[in-house]
Amino acid sequence: MNPKILKFKQELNRVFDDNLHTKQWHNLFDYVIIGFIVLSTIEVFLSTYDSIVERYGIWLHVIDYLTTAFFTIEVSLRIWNADQLDPKYKGFWGRVRYCFSFYGLIDILSTYPFYLHFFMPIPYMALKGLRIARLLRIFRYMKAFSILSRAFRSKTNEMKVSLQFLAIVTLILSFVLFFVEHEAQPEVYDNGWTSVIWAFAQYIGDPGGFADTPPITFTGRIIACIIGILGIAIFAVPAGLIGSAFTEVMEKDEKKEKAEKNTIRLKKAFKHIQCRYTKFLVAPKFVSVSDLQAKQRLSLEDIFAAVDNSDCFRLRNLATTRPVEERPEDKLVVENFYKNRDYGCCIDRNSQITIVSTSSFAEAATGHFAYYLAKIGGFNYVSKEIEVNPDAPVTYYNINSVDACPNLKPFLEDIKTLANKKNSWVIFILSASGGQEPVYPTVFHYIYGGKKGDSTYEGKNLTIIDTNSFENMYCGLSKTLMDNYNLESDKQRFHTGASQKNVARFVGGGKDCNAFTIRIAWSVTCWDFRYLEIAKHMAENFNKHLIHKEEMPISDELKTRVPNQDYGYDFYKE
Repeated sequence: MNPKILKFKQELNRVFDDNLHTKQWHNLFDYVIIGFIVLSTIEVFLSTYDSIVERYGIWLHVIDYLTTAFFTIEVSLRIWNADQLDPKYKGFWGRVRYCFSFYGLIDILSTYPFYLHFFMPIPYMALKGLRIARLLRIFRYMKAFSILSRAFRSKTNEMKVSLQFLAIVTLILSFVLFFVEHEAQPEVYDNGWTSVIWAFAQYIGDPGGFADTPPITFTGRIIACIIGILGIAIFAVPAGLIGSAFTEVMEKDEKKEKAEKNTIRLKKAFKHIQCRYTKFLVAPKFVSVSDLQAKQRLSLEDIFAAVDNSDCFRLRNLATTRPVEERPEDKLVVENFYKNRDYGCCIDRNSQITIVSTSSFAEAATGHFAYYLAKIGGFNYVSKEIEVNPDAPVTYYNINSVDACPNLKPFLEDIKTLANKKNSWVIFILSASGGQEPVYPTVFHYIYGGKKGDSTYEGKNLTIIDTNSFENMYCGLSKTLMDNYNLESDKQRFHTGASQKNVARFVGGGKDCNAFTIRIAWSVTCWDFRYLEIAKHMAENFNKHLIHKEEMPISDELKTRVPNQDYGYDFYKE
């Protein structure tokens, strides 16, 4: 989807969120809609007075046409934007499904029938009566109705079971009633249908008197008493279920409201800090749970609930970033990340270089390092931050199946789109030397489609085209890292990229673009305080040797602090 259209639809989604309790300008539109609903209802009511119609009919027609035009545009936009409300409304049939939802049906019935009288001989006033249905649209904005509908939905299965049981018992009793009453009054109870109608009519008080056939036998009156007791149960059981559901829904709302407040507190824990080596102002890689408990006064339960409530926080155990032989102790932290896609993040800076993190959702600190590498260098950035399939692989370095994860396909498509430039480079950033992986003597591992141990450019499945630029970059960066930080690099010494399912090859590396992977030890991305300076050196080398760009302007956002706004990634205008 075109990014501009996507952004417009996201703004529409905020406009149509039906939430009157947030402090955003989109709420003004909610009040405008409510105002038009009230105005339309008043117009329909006043049009029932002949004297008012004779005197002010022209103004009533103006209001009628104005509100209809307004609601036609609004409802049409709601239908078009339904996929932003819920993924199940995507596509043509998804829109049809939305139109038959409760609010969708009300929207259509109260708006589009207006146009029928232009094409069919239908009385205009008959169609106008449907306008009153617009008043039901106010339920969208009523918290009480929202709670009621959620309470009903949460207990639907329990009510079905209780009503099914009640119906079966009543049916059995009605047949017994027939057999005992047929002997006493055969002209009244001449078939089973009479007793069934009588039994079920008692539940609604028999308002029409169509079941005025009371039993006269002793057994029949006992059955009538039982049905009377069941008549109480038919209201008491659902009432009890709905009552308990009300309590549960309100408790959930209270917990959600508390979690939302704690999410804001979590964001403030990610206040930008200044790197002592580069002087850049950046968000912290992570904040330990212990620090959140001590400084923010949040309990472990509060932290977990806030993370679950948010779509830009996750929990990490830093023990996975240490080699197993070190026997690391568990250390739980919270990570913050930038999200503007279903799968995570995509930023187009119109660069020839695209930095990609395929495993941010699984590898601590990797996404953070890759993000700032791209931001410092002014490169495009794509990151798989969210994994919706718990059984999917922990990394997408090798793509076994695009169907492994529902949001993997758009992730790969965005990479291909950004790489669709002349002399473009796609650089995948992954971690190494932690968890189950052994500790290697080298820290930076370059992989470009060859077999393990092959550091030449002779392989037929290379994912890079411009090998001269790559070699210059490798030599220059390796020397910089060794001279300044004593960090050694290698080319395919311990890793291979020869698999046909390698993600670099999957996005067109070696054919449509240059693509290679750098696996960086967690000792750098997660634990080295100089990681931003290292990222800056990497960005300078990429610019100089890969796209032959001498100057590298640094974003003002890395050098400027905005008081009370510099928290996490929301600060950046990406």
